Amino acid sequence: MAHIEATDPNGYKPNQEIFSEILQELAAKDRDIIAVTSDSRGSGKLVPFGKKFPEQIVEVGIAEQNLVGVAAGLAAAGKKVFAVSPACFLTARALEQIKNDVAYSDNPVTVVGISAGVSYGALGSTHHSLHDFAALRCINNITVVVPADNFETAQATAMAAKTNSPVYLRFGKKVMNNLKEVNDDTFAFGKGRVITEGNDAAIIACGETVYPAVQAAKLLGEQGINATVVSMHTIKPLDTGLLAKLAASCKAIVTVEEHSVYGGLGEACASYLMQHGLHKPFRIVGIPDEYTVTGSQQDIFNHYHLTKEGIAEVVKGLL
Repeated sequence: MAHIEATDPNGYKPNQEIFSEILQELAAKDRDIIAVTSDSRGSGKLVPFGKKFPEQIVEVGIAEQNLVGVAAGLAAAGKKVFAVSPACFLTARALEQIKNDVAYSDNPVTVVGISAGVSYGALGSTHHSLHDFAALRCINNITVVVPADNFETAQATAMAAKTNSPVYLRFGKKVMNNLKEVNDDTFAFGKGRVITEGNDAAIIACGETVYPAVQAAKLLGEQGINATVVSMHTIKPLDTGLLAKLAASCKAIVTVEEHSVYGGLGEACASYLMQHGLHKPFRIVGIPDEYTVTGSQQDIFNHYHLTKEGIAEVVKGLL
């Protein structure tokens, strides 16, 4: 595993940087590892990768559809390809290529959406990816993974390189705290990661919303409410076994995501619970059906109550 150099006092980094470091480790051992970018090696933290492995990186320019097509062709020829581009463009402009060239053709490309959610902040709705879970969930044969911290990112990147089917990895730009002091979990696609345990409520989150969910659980604990927090890093396939256990053991369920309230983690959980008769007080915390306010990522999180205080209030309201 890559050594994590400090970018904050605790030594944590943005998940995109961890992705780049692990990819370099993999590429040093395997010349079939290829990165394909669309004028995004800077924002994707791939400049060091390109300097170390100039024969293992392909730059297509600002052409996301070509990016996915080239990646699919390389994968069909036996390469292990990571196609890296801003999530907002990758899963909109190149959706047909992801659907047909990657998923339908069963080419083992790891599609990497960077600067996801509202990471671009004040650049506005044109640069926000609040649709990607919804768009990709309804495409057969692609695993959708949203790592929450540096540990999950390292594990997911290494696992994607070993997976012989399409994968979508989603990363933001923010420095991410580790969710646990000791990462002794067994990480696997399709298996949620339990961060804290409690029987009053379950908070199921993904990506950069997991940390405020953990903070919300601490705030609730100070008020005598014990909450389970799950990093549901795999949106598809969903860990329905864990979801059923939470429905059986907890009095209420809240989902939290940096995505539209339509078509994402929350609706995936709600669909399973309703169809299996597991009825619990339930709420989705996410971005409502509107163009977002202008501001930094944290400004937007604050506005839509994607904060420890906002999440805690939703839980208390349900209970």
